[in-house]
Amino acid sequence: MLDLSGTVVPLKQKLGLIAGNGKFPFLILDAARAQGLDVVVAAIKEETLPEIETSGAASVHWLSLGELSRLIDTFRREGVQRAIMAGQVKHKQIFSSIKPDWRLAKLLLSLSTRNTDALLGAVAKVLRDEGITLESSTSFLEPLLARPGVLTQRSPTDEETKNTRYGRAVAQNLAQYDIGQTVVIAETACVAVEAMEGTDATIERAGQLMGSMEGNASTLSRALTVVKIAKPNQDMRFDVPVIGIKTMEVMRDAGATCLALDAGKCLLLDGDAVVQAADRSAICIVAE
Repeated sequence: MLDLSGTVVPLKQKLGLIAGNGKFPFLILDAARAQGLDVVVAAIKEETLPEIETSGAASVHWLSLGELSRLIDTFRREGVQRAIMAGQVKHKQIFSSIKPDWRLAKLLLSLSTRNTDALLGAVAKVLRDEGITLESSTSFLEPLLARPGVLTQRSPTDEETKNTRYGRAVAQNLAQYDIGQTVVIAETACVAVEAMEGTDATIERAGQLMGSMEGNASTLSRALTVVKIAKPNQDMRFDVPVIGIKTMEVMRDAGATCLALDAGKCLLLDGDAVVQAADRSAICIVAE
């Protein structure tokens, strides 16, 4: 591009952002803009917060789940050649509320396994075939990835360490089938397993189960340990494990006292504020 003096002015690079719910898309948008990128947002009507309209994006385009052809046409029209998925799309939305267009319907019929990894991996391939490269959703947010070690003031107790060790073994076996990334443990017994409901709902359910035993004889401690891991060969382009302040509040209310994460593979969306919230509730966070 030439300016009025005839000098060549480089065009600003564009980044496509496929925005799900929560704060994650806003963090990506701010980080990308700080690096001088114009961000073209494909906002999911069923998920994205309306505040995305005033977030400083170069443009915002609202699409429904299932409009894969429209997503591709939008990015190509805007000149987007690289994109990021950020923000949760509820699993139950993907498999119960979705109304696929012809392109996505064809893709769904080609899948041998109907899970999130298979679907999003196939979408990534379609985008690549159309000249749009899907990049890691953490590429702009590496400082927010959980660092190894004990992150909180309090270290895990011996009981919490035993729960963590057992919970990791259970979660790793489940994660390879894309069932979920979170398990809740009490005295090396599995109280709850995440499926399509999400991490916070799993923790709430565990708290309710333990609460229902109040007044009854039980060999289980009421203190819960939450283990949230990445899948084997986790594809960091999508479905990255995420923890925020709200999770700390849910853990406190459920009677959970320890959170175990995978170092370098789980995002603390609210940064140090997550650790501070944990400290206020005497919750231990450990990453390995």
